Amino acid sequence: MNTLHAYENPFVAEFYDHIVSFSNRRDVSFFINQARRVGGPILEIGCGTGRVLIPTARAGIPVVGLDNSSPMLNVCRKNLSLESNKVLSMVEGVEHTDMRCFSLKRKFNLITFPFYTFNYLVTLDDQLCCLSQVRQHLRDKGILILDLPNPYLPYLTDQRYLDEFGEEPEFLMPDGRRVKRQYRITRRDLSNQVVYGEILYYVSQPRGTKEKLVNSSAVRYLFRYEAEHLLMRCGFKLTAVYSDYDGNAFGSAYPGELVLIANKF
Repeated sequence: MNTLHAYENPFVAEFYDHIVSFSNRRDVSFFINQARRVGGPILEIGCGTGRVLIPTARAGIPVVGLDNSSPMLNVCRKNLSLESNKVLSMVEGVEHTDMRCFSLKRKFNLITFPFYTFNYLVTLDDQLCCLSQVRQHLRDKGILILDLPNPYLPYLTDQRYLDEFGEEPEFLMPDGRRVKRQYRITRRDLSNQVVYGEILYYVSQPRGTKEKLVNSSAVRYLFRYEAEHLLMRCGFKLTAVYSDYDGNAFGSAYPGELVLIANKF
């Protein structure tokens, strides 16, 4: 399985913007504030349906989006078609390409990886290739932001996560379908720090029929100092590490997030 195609199932893109927990994430304002501080242009890697990209453009910041999922980008373009010309003028491109090997022939002040995008790179070679491309696309002293999940040790060892868990609030689709999501770990490769899992979508049709849709993926988790050394190896100097999107110091909450800000040197 090519793990970079974790979002290739069309139903994942169709449901994405309706997921309750995503709409409540505090990361959007964080990335907008960082973009305002640095100034455009911005490159967002893993722009998906435009959850962060479109609010960034609404804030008047020039932005380019990159993603390798055609279904997600189709939704993004549909969402963009509903925006004003002023907002559209801030979106300088939405590119379908691989984050390991992209060439946009321009440089950016800020490059971001929102919502765990970087974790879909499951080998060191993939990570190095990606960060090499990022460095080439950053201006001198440009800034990189990696938004990673801080590894939660029970999640990596407890047997209960091999069964379904994490039921989320049900959401309603425009056509009347009701959807609930749950998760399940199918395999742990602890030596390589890769977790294979499934997101299960339980869909109830308006007329009462039900179906179960399954999306599989693999993610590689990184610990704080591993990530810091990886950045240094690739020509970046770490300037801040946060445990959340309010700028609280790493370690102030557990597991919290692992948000790293680094400068190109």
